[in-house]
Amino acid sequence: MPRSVNVVASRARRKKIMKETKGQFGRRKNVWTVAKNAYEKGLSYAYRDRRNKKRTFRALWIQRINAGAREYGMSYSEFMGKIHKKKINLSRKVLADLAMNHPNAFKAIVDAVK
Repeated sequence: MPRSVNVVASRARRKKIMKETKGQFGRRKNVWTVAKNAYEKGLSYAYRDRRNKKRTFRALWIQRINAGAREYGMSYSEFMGKIHKKKINLSRKVLADLAMNHPNAFKAIVDAVK
């Protein structure tokens, strides 16, 4: 009896990965083994960087708040210490947005904590 192989499912699996690697450089887009490795590596980078993105944005917000607070003669740590003491519950994301795009509102917050 001839050996039965499920070619339909195998081909579909390969096509799915080849479709995902379309647009990559060199053999990564058209050689199965290279494409499969590139695809798996890409998934691991995506997983890692979804976490790194949170760190990067938090660092950016802190820099923006620091720059905004220094305009009014305060360091970031002083400002955050006073904001917590006054129980003003604004996230760093919101504070950074205010410092950049709404300086008058940020100034009001700084005046409230001074």
